[in-house]
Order: sequence, then structure tokens, then C-alpha cells
Amino acid sequence: MFVKYTLKQHISLIRRGFKAYSAASPLPVILSSSLSAVFEAAVPFVNLWFSARILNELAGARDAGRLTALVLWTVSLNLAALLAQKALTRWAAYCQASNFTDIKKIYSDKMLSMNYRDAEDTAVQRKYNDINGHHTGMGFGFGTMIQALPEIIKGAIQIGISAALAFALFAARVPPGSPYEWLDSPWVKAATLLLLLAMFLLAPYLSILGGKVWRKASQENSWRNRFHGFYFYSMIQGGGTAKDIRMYGQKKIIQRQLEGYDELRVFTPYARYDAKLSTLGTAVSCLCNGMVYLYAALKALSGAFGVGDIVLYAGAITQFGSGLSSALRAAGQLINNNPFLDKVFQFLDIPNAMYQGSLTTEKRTDHKYELEFRNVSFKYPSSGAYALRNVSLKFNVGQRLAIVGQNGSGKTTFIKLLCRLYDPDEGEILLNGIDIKKYNYDEYMAIYSVVFQDFGLLPQPLGQNVASRVDIDGGKVVKTLENAGFGERLSALPNGTDTYVFKNFEGDGVEVSGGEAQKIALARALYKDAPFIILDEPTAALDPIAEFEVYSKMNEIVGDKTAVFISHRLSSCRFCNDIAVFHEGRVIQRGGHDELVADEGGKYYELWNAQAQYYTDAERVELTSSL
Repeated sequence: MFVKYTLKQHISLIRRGFKAYSAASPLPVILSSSLSAVFEAAVPFVNLWFSARILNELAGARDAGRLTALVLWTVSLNLAALLAQKALTRWAAYCQASNFTDIKKIYSDKMLSMNYRDAEDTAVQRKYNDINGHHTGMGFGFGTMIQALPEIIKGAIQIGISAALAFALFAARVPPGSPYEWLDSPWVKAATLLLLLAMFLLAPYLSILGGKVWRKASQENSWRNRFHGFYFYSMIQGGGTAKDIRMYGQKKIIQRQLEGYDELRVFTPYARYDAKLSTLGTAVSCLCNGMVYLYAALKALSGAFGVGDIVLYAGAITQFGSGLSSALRAAGQLINNNPFLDKVFQFLDIPNAMYQGSLTTEKRTDHKYELEFRNVSFKYPSSGAYALRNVSLKFNVGQRLAIVGQNGSGKTTFIKLLCRLYDPDEGEILLNGIDIKKYNYDEYMAIYSVVFQDFGLLPQPLGQNVASRVDIDGGKVVKTLENAGFGERLSALPNGTDTYVFKNFEGDGVEVSGGEAQKIALARALYKDAPFIILDEPTAALDPIAEFEVYSKMNEIVGDKTAVFISHRLSSCRFCNDIAVFHEGRVIQRGGHDELVADEGGKYYELWNAQAQYYTDAERVELTSSL
């Protein structure tokens, strides 16, 4: 259901829409399309004016010199006007070429700038998918708004010029004694004007009704577009799901879903309704044009003006009707578009509610930082259960802290809170005794290097992936890649650190395995050179040998920084001097390996022995001795 807006609300939405788009678009799309519309509207009147003068001359004195001059003026002005119009049309087309991506950039910039808590919220994601679907499907939102503006300007120019010309049609007097003298009756003029105006208004009104049916179509089929047009087609193209589809014979399931969305069948009722209205509107326009020619012809027949002026006046009134229809139809588009534009602003107006502090984080050369969780509790917005409950934990820079526990125990949530992707619902997190909310957000984020379990790499050059910027320190990139165990693969790449990761944008890009991608992500964390390194399952995709290589150099790599490791493999915690055991959102044990494994009633002992049974006796001895 669409909300009904007052005229003031309609105008406010439209004004805000143009203002927001103009601020975001790098090219003068609105100016170029507006100037193009001005010339497109004015060019036909050049022909009307001079054609009327030429016909009057042919029907009158037939002066060859005057005819020649009129023809030369007609050709010259037409040529100049058409050249200007084509140039402006080309400029407008150039400016509008990036219109689609500029609009999507407005939406994506908002997603990237909002708090992570909001960006991950399913309600926010639904809003984003909704406006993106309407934009991609039928252009509703900023797209329709930009398309309608030139039509309104064009219509306004046509109305203004044609009204000035048509005034002479009704002002011209029929000679006294003519059988058509009744045409000068105020009642006849008023009736003719009212009838023409009614027809002029009826045609665009029918068009506006047709626009409403497509607004309804977009609204009612938005979920279908997303479900079938985006989700299932993307599944077919995706590398991961494409393998499963073939392995498990899911082709028929996918095809059934795709075939279930018969776009022609779905939209045919809307198209039929729109076609009926469009046909009726065309018929009304033709009837209106016929009336105009009849009225002008009768006045010319009475001797009120020359035969050439029939073309001028009839053409002027036809242009008036065309301009009025165009302007009203475009205005109707704007009105029909406003509910979608309102949705856009509801999304863009989502506030960043996270408190932004102003304190500067200390730039300590000795990296002396202390972090403390003090009675921290947290639950995700879409969940009623606590992910963390009364967690209190303190650690200092230079420590090697391992966080272990079963799936869903709160390990990753702990890291998200530490990095202030979320704020706790209860309790506080302190950095050097100060609540982290009071620090400048960007500065606080700068002290962390994190490799998340679900990290992502960009389809960009390897060096830029590691440095997270365009301008890179090549030597530093190579060193961090080697420290992360990627050195051998790096030496085999065709363009070194300039080699593109993945083939999305470059045909000579390279596909990397899960383990290699994890090494690149680790190198990215090392390149940042932050005092805290946090690794969430950092070696989950590595084979045992690669894992051993990474961990054997970990102390050397980390140096005097704090390293926080989340891992399911308890054996990978061998170099950590502190281990925190999470269970059901709480820290239930903490200590060194020997201390924790000696507690046979503890969770760590249970987890350790559950994994240790898969090692040989010799491997268990080696693992234990290395701790």
C-alpha cells in the first residue's frame, strides 16, 4: 500500500530528490538534459513560423525575392537550431551514460558509511534490496525523477510559445457580414477553449493512470524480481553453488524456480490495462487535433487570416496540446515515483546511532595498551538470546591470547565488540581505563589488524589487496606476503604484486585457493602494522604443513604486539601464554594449557581430549611438548 501525500509533501520529495542527486552526480546531468529539452521544444516552431509565411506569400503576392529570403532564413535557422540541438543531445547522452551507476553509488555509499550494526540488520538490508530492485527493474527512484525533468521543461517551453501564437487565432476577427461571424462569439470561443482544454487534460490523465499501473506492478513484483531475477540467476553463475548444482543434480530444482516466474504472464495484465488507456488517450489527442484544424480552417475560410496561418495556428495549438500532455504526463511520473523516492530517503536517512567519541588514542611507541571487558553482555538485534553474558576479561599488549570454545559460544562476537563493530548492551569495554566509546572511532579502529573468519578479497591487484590502498609500499607488501607463507606463490605470479586476484576484471588474473586467500588476508593484517593483531580461525583453510609454517613464525611476526587468536584447533594455541575458554556466551575458564588440561572436569580438558584422539601417540607427544 502506498501512502497518500499532500501537494506540499510531493513538492518537498521532488526538490529533495533533485538536490540529493545533483550533489552526488559528478556530471551536469540535469543541466545538459534541460538545455537539450529547451532546443528540442523550440525547433518545431521555427518551421511553423516560416512555413506559414511562405504559404501566405505563395497564396498572395508571390514575390520571388521575399520567397527566397524566407526559404534561406528557414534553412539557416533550422540548420543552426538542429546542430545546437544535436550537440546538446549528445552532451546530455554523455552525461547520462553513468546515470545508472551514479544512482547505485548513492545507495552503496550509504551502505558503506553506516554503522556495521545497521548494515548487518536484516530490516536495513530489506530496505536496500527493495529500492535497488525498483531502480534496477523499472527505474523508479532517482532514475524516473531524472527522466521526467526534461519532459516537463520541454512541455513548459511548448506551452509558452504555442500559447502566445495561438492567442492570435482567437483574437483574429472574422470580417463583418461573413456567414462565419458566429466564430467570434465569446460563447463559441469559450466553449472551444474549454473543450480543447478538457481533451488536452484527458489524454495525459489517461497516461498518468497507465503510469500508476506500472507503479503497482513494480511494487507487487519486487520480491519476484529479487527472488528469481537476482538470486537464482546469480546461483547459476557462482563458483561455489555451481559446483553443488552439478554434483547433486539440482539443475531441475533451479529450472523449476526460474520457469515458475513467467515474466510475460505476470506483466501481461498490467500491459493490457496500460495499452487500453494509451489507445484511448491517443484517440482523444487525434480528436482534439481535428477540432483545432476545423476551427482554424473555418476562420481562414471566413477571411480572418491567410491560408498559411492555418498551419501556424493549428500547429501551435497542436504543440500546446503536446506540451501540456508531455508536462502533465511527466508530472504524473514524478507523483507516481514519489512513493519510491520516499523509500529511498527512508533508507538514506537511517542515522548512525553509534556514539562517536573525540578522544585521541595514544600513539605509544612501546605499544603499552591495556584492554578490559567489564561485565559485558550483548545480544544481536534480531535475537532475544544473549550472545555474550557478563564477560569480564583483561589483557595487555605483548600477550598471546587464545580464545577457544565450541561453535556459538561467543568467540567471534567477542571480537566484533572489541573492534567496536557493535556496542555492548550492558557493561563497558575499556582501553587504558577509558571507555572505548569516548575515543575517535577511526583512530580506535586503526589500532587493530583483523583477519575475520569470513574475510573477503577484492578483484584488484595483489599489492592493493594487501595494502588496502592504491599507493603501496612494494617492499613491505612482498615482506608481509612472505611472512604469511605466500612467498613461493608470489614468485610464480606473472606480474608479481601487480597481478590481479581473480578474473572478474582482468583475463590474466589468477584464481587463488582458500588457503592462499587466507595467507593474503593474513599479509593484509600484517601490512597494517597495528598494535593488535586478531586472527579468527586464521589457518582454517590451510593444510597442516602450511599451518605449522605460519605458526612457527608467528612469534617473530607479531613481535611486541598483542595477538588474539580464535581457533577450533586447540593445538594451534601452543604458542599462546593465555587461553580463555568460552561456553554459551561466558568465559568459564582461563589460564595456560598445562593448567587447563589438568582440570579434568573443565571444558578445555573435554575439548582437548575430543581432538587429541585423532592424533597418533607420537603426534600427541610432539603437540604437548611444543606447548
